[in-house]
Amino acid sequence: MNNNNSNNLSERLAALREEMRREGIDACIFPSSDPHASEYVAPHWQSRQWISGFTGSAGTAVVTLDEAALWTDSRYFLQAAQQLRVDEGSWQLMKEGIPSTPDIIEWLLRKMSALPGKGQGAAGGVVAIDGMVENYADVTMLQQQLRRIGATIRTNYDPLSAIWTDRPAVPSGQIRSINGGEPVEHKLMRLREILKGNCCDAMVFSDLMQIAWTLNLRGCDIKHTPVFVAYLVVRKDPVSSKGLFSFLSSKGESIATLYCNGPLTEEARQSLQQAGVETAPYDDFLPKSDGKGGLAALLASADRIMADSRTLNYTIFNNIKEKAVDMPSPVDEMKAIKNPVEIEGFRMAMRRDGVAMVRFLRWLLPAVEAGGQTEISVSDKLEELRREAPECYDLSFGTIAGYNAHGAIVHYTATPESDARLETSGLLLVDSGAQYTDGTTDITRTIPLGPLTDEMRRAYTLVLKANIALATTPFPEGVNGTNIDAIARSVLWRGHLSYLHGTGHGVGWCLSVHEGPHSVRLDWRETPLMAGMTITDEPGVYLEGRFGIRIENTMLVVKDCETECGTFLRLEPLTLCPISLVPVDWSLMTSQEVAWLNNYHARVREELLPLLADEADKAWLIKATEAVELTN
Repeated sequence: MNNNNSNNLSERLAALREEMRREGIDACIFPSSDPHASEYVAPHWQSRQWISGFTGSAGTAVVTLDEAALWTDSRYFLQAAQQLRVDEGSWQLMKEGIPSTPDIIEWLLRKMSALPGKGQGAAGGVVAIDGMVENYADVTMLQQQLRRIGATIRTNYDPLSAIWTDRPAVPSGQIRSINGGEPVEHKLMRLREILKGNCCDAMVFSDLMQIAWTLNLRGCDIKHTPVFVAYLVVRKDPVSSKGLFSFLSSKGESIATLYCNGPLTEEARQSLQQAGVETAPYDDFLPKSDGKGGLAALLASADRIMADSRTLNYTIFNNIKEKAVDMPSPVDEMKAIKNPVEIEGFRMAMRRDGVAMVRFLRWLLPAVEAGGQTEISVSDKLEELRREAPECYDLSFGTIAGYNAHGAIVHYTATPESDARLETSGLLLVDSGAQYTDGTTDITRTIPLGPLTDEMRRAYTLVLKANIALATTPFPEGVNGTNIDAIARSVLWRGHLSYLHGTGHGVGWCLSVHEGPHSVRLDWRETPLMAGMTITDEPGVYLEGRFGIRIENTMLVVKDCETECGTFLRLEPLTLCPISLVPVDWSLMTSQEVAWLNNYHARVREELLPLLADEADKAWLIKATEAVELTN
């Protein structure tokens, strides 16, 4: 069952339903997740994609004994309808955000109420969801909802384990050491102090970014994110465990255990050994029928275990819940504040990324004028240019290249079916980024490909003004992202425009391009912004069926000044790339905004010009960053 053709997908559904009948299951839920709450999911855990054929990044599939449905958002309506082959009747597409679309529980209520012997409103039945691939908090909420309709939930069952015969293995790529700017011993010491302060004996990590950051390790198990599949246990007090694990610290004691699949480089092995971190196989941590293994050892040695039910999967958390102290992991806030090594790494990565972007922008217009370019072809070209740098080994997310109407779909991903041909008019929105050995990038530029309407010019200018407003407004230390969100958004509000996504998100260092706990958005975010944090500045406008505009720089929170009113912070651009001035309506710009643009472009030119080898690229950059003078 390798291919996603109609016959194979039908065979998969039939095989699943046979398993469900054998196990007494009335419905199976397939989320888009893995045991580690990862943003991107390795092939081994792509169960929803395997059973449905739908390859989009977001969606939940539900299969009953006689029906199948998939819920996804507007980004994927067209793609899902085609891949699910809804016209053939095997699958129903549930369009999230449409008022007439029932949620999963409502749909299950109707379907399970019709089961033989069930009365209306008391559905009963058994719903299965793999407890290893959904977090404890969400499964518990689902349990409560199902209880209202008289149904029970089964979490100790992977519905595809018996029928997905060519399932990819759990990833096991090589794990390497990096210079994270702070020794592993120091990070573990900070965590042990937190354990002492909360009267806990140990803490459990399943979030792969938290584990990678804590141990100064990186891997290649997950697409777009340089992490490795693992669990980590950190203990308040060291323990002696001779002979139990692959290696111990030089003192024969360990303060942490890493459960992982991938082979460690010698440098990584030595780094862990020096820090007192022992290793064990990934599967050794999981619950065992014989009551042995890492999880059992943890329960036997600890009375209070710090764990986060929002990230730890249901199966693991449910095993430790009697001893669990449920609280957010402290690592998210620790890694959000970048140290000098990480900050310098960001700067180096941004220079390389800026070179690739300049070469791309210089290439783009002549290529479009020559004809034959599409959203996918220009995305491929940008990736090609980035990968010419030896330090670039992946994208940080799938490139968003949306032409005109597609640019109005906020997280649009071009498919062979939707791939638009680029013409010499209108706007192309390109949101992209890369993973380098010393940093992670995220940048959006909206590029004019030819004549624009007055509506486009006005909207572009207001988005630019909104971006500059956030970039130029100091704010007191201690405020959070919600406090400053309206600085950017209000510029657009005054023009009776708005956008629904956040204004900015954190960016990890050689980790996920989307990093919390801080962000700039309308809904409440408690975490204060602090010097050393990275955050994007990306207001936008999206007019359905016409065009979309977003301008995004990755920023560093830095100290601005101290006054009698306290310490003030500001945002400093890390991204180095010209912002197109062609669409700007200069009558709407202030002298202060133009001064910021000129200063930013002068810095872009100063830092990137020496790195460009091609004279045509240099000439393009000089022209694109020429200073502007207002005449009005």
